[in-house]
Amino acid sequence: MLASRAASTFPTESRLRFLHTADWHLGRLFHARSLLEDQAHILGQFVELVRAERPDAVLIAGDVYDRAVPPPEAVALLDDVLGRIVVDAGVPVVMIAGNHDSALRLEFGARLMRAQGLHVAGRTLAEAASVTLHDAHGEVRLYALPYAEPAVVRDAMGAELPSHEAALRAQLDAIRAVHPPGVRAVVVGHAFVVGGAASESERPLSVGGSGAVAADLFAGIDLVALGHLHRPQTLGGGRIHYAGSLLKYSLSECAHDKSVSRIELDADGTVSITSVPLQPLRDVRVVEGELAALLAAGADDPRRDDYIHARLTDAGALLDPMARLRQVYPNALAIERTVLARSGTASEAGRQLRQLGTTELFASFFREVADAELEPGHREVLDQVLAGMAAAERESA
Repeated sequence: MLASRAASTFPTESRLRFLHTADWHLGRLFHARSLLEDQAHILGQFVELVRAERPDAVLIAGDVYDRAVPPPEAVALLDDVLGRIVVDAGVPVVMIAGNHDSALRLEFGARLMRAQGLHVAGRTLAEAASVTLHDAHGEVRLYALPYAEPAVVRDAMGAELPSHEAALRAQLDAIRAVHPPGVRAVVVGHAFVVGGAASESERPLSVGGSGAVAADLFAGIDLVALGHLHRPQTLGGGRIHYAGSLLKYSLSECAHDKSVSRIELDADGTVSITSVPLQPLRDVRVVEGELAALLAAGADDPRRDDYIHARLTDAGALLDPMARLRQVYPNALAIERTVLARSGTASEAGRQLRQLGTTELFASFFREVADAELEPGHREVLDQVLAGMAAAERESA
């Protein structure tokens, strides 16, 4: 937990400079393979970037871990990375919890670490945690808003808040109520802003309702540094920015250019954002063609260790194609037969089913079994049960 208001001062001689990153998902499995080696490799580059650029602060906007109870190796990796940035390089870090993180676990020892320059916001409080910074043009308030479900915000603020948008609006209104006039404002948060481009690897923020929030909720905030969406993107006229994930965590991200963001904040609150690419240990790629052609090309592929999804165009039967593919692409993850994908309505029906949420899948099942529609009251109960299961999974997964 960050101390409330004016918690710390980081003096600098010119306009403020940040390195913004998010969605590390430490401990994530990709097709049952641990990505810790890949994450350690990319974070090593990030640490070197921090040492070279020496920003006024590093902003980590949530989903630090992939699950509420991360593996010990993931905890050790985070400890090493933060130690090299905060202790060795002397660069302050502001880090919040995302929807994948356990707020209490991430916040452990926060009061002790604050003196070293590591500011962690996990729990949601009635008054937003903040840090005060200065540059040559005056004061800047940086507010940390960790992810919280509406019920958690409601309990913290003592108000009825039925949706993610209502909860975030209440938090931002509380910030505006105490923010000094004429002082630049920065918010570090974790949310799904309407208009943002999502990926397959992001866990939905809401069960049975919309987790999205409107961009105009952030009116009056000079910079909003967000996590949750894995594709780097900027909304809200250039003020609302997603740094994106450091690695590709699904096939839908194959075309993404992963990076961290260098952000500069001018005297009048104008924001300048530059992407800084990092080189992964292994990329995520799709290769397509007949199996024999892929085997021949793979033998001379300089990136043969990449994570590979193969689309095979062969029309006939194939004997153990995955084993043969892994002889040249040792990290091949999956095979797709295009001839089967084109075979008719069954494949299209399967694709449509995969796009349905859990509530709609159950409603479809109920319709087939009971020959009746799921009533609104039953849907509400189902949504409550699913939300409870999701919360329990985050704490025990």
